[in-house]
Amino acid sequence: MIIREHVSLKDSNTFGIETSARYVAEPASPEDIETTLQNDRLAPLPKLVLGAGSNLLFTQPFEGLVLRPRFRQFTIREEAGERVFLTLGSGLSWHETVRATLDRGLFGLENLALIPGTVGAAPVQNIGAYGVELREVFHSLEAVNLRTGEFRQFDRDACQFGYRSSLFKSQPDTWLILSVTLALSRTFRPRLEYPGLEEELRRAGQAQPTARDVFDAVIRLRRRKLPDPAVLGSAGSFFKNPVLPADRFHILQQKWSDLKGYPTAPGQVKISAAQLIERAGWKGKSVGRAGVYEKHALVLVNLGGATGREIADLSQRIREDVQHKFGILLEPEVRIL
Repeated sequence: MIIREHVSLKDSNTFGIETSARYVAEPASPEDIETTLQNDRLAPLPKLVLGAGSNLLFTQPFEGLVLRPRFRQFTIREEAGERVFLTLGSGLSWHETVRATLDRGLFGLENLALIPGTVGAAPVQNIGAYGVELREVFHSLEAVNLRTGEFRQFDRDACQFGYRSSLFKSQPDTWLILSVTLALSRTFRPRLEYPGLEEELRRAGQAQPTARDVFDAVIRLRRRKLPDPAVLGSAGSFFKNPVLPADRFHILQQKWSDLKGYPTAPGQVKISAAQLIERAGWKGKSVGRAGVYEKHALVLVNLGGATGREIADLSQRIREDVQHKFGILLEPEVRIL
């Protein structure tokens, strides 16, 4: 395994921020990781596990070791009735993996199409979209502790999944995920609870959609809402959708009657961060070379040559305005370094 030094990361983050790393390694086997952790020069350095860089905002160079996993396994381990256990290397593209499961008649991931990033990043974030979260199809994963060198298996409970969170997100760069095992199905059961998805399928005349229909509809919806990172750098949704006690949500509705919310757990309501940002007047606005996407207020964009600090400062101004107007402090979904 080659260790590169003083490496540009501009093409390794979807914001397109010009930054660099002191060292970069691309392990493709557990032995590569063991060798790295035993290296006297590299072992003491801070470490950053980097997939596709689709959920990161760099505000400064990284003066440590960036690890870019290159594990490419795609193995059907066993079948139990209609359930299929599929083990995936953490370096695989998430979207291409979703496509590959459909090609093999494996169902459960179609609502998660076109989410940027790698398989290894999916459990860190507990990715979710259009009414489905990863934890619903998650079985287990294997990871290595970058501090101790311990290799460990994690089941679903051990991962401590929450809304866009997990044990791995709460302990950043402690664990490097090697592989993820999902429990998929040979039988397609459409998940159409998300109103926008059902409407998109209805417009397409697909009253009884196939898994491929759902996959294609999700792609259309995402492309309508989100910019192409090759044109406008972004990290998708910059903030989490806040979850409020139901009584507090009803108080807000008394002032803003068309404020939309969706029940989650009993007594809790999730509201759209995008609508809060839009009502605070930020949709389509820019400050210098950083801006809020004109088609979706939850997306911050690099308008060309922005620094990470410019985008971070914009996000902070938005947070302050939303808190002042609604009393809600938005939590970034993107990791700021």
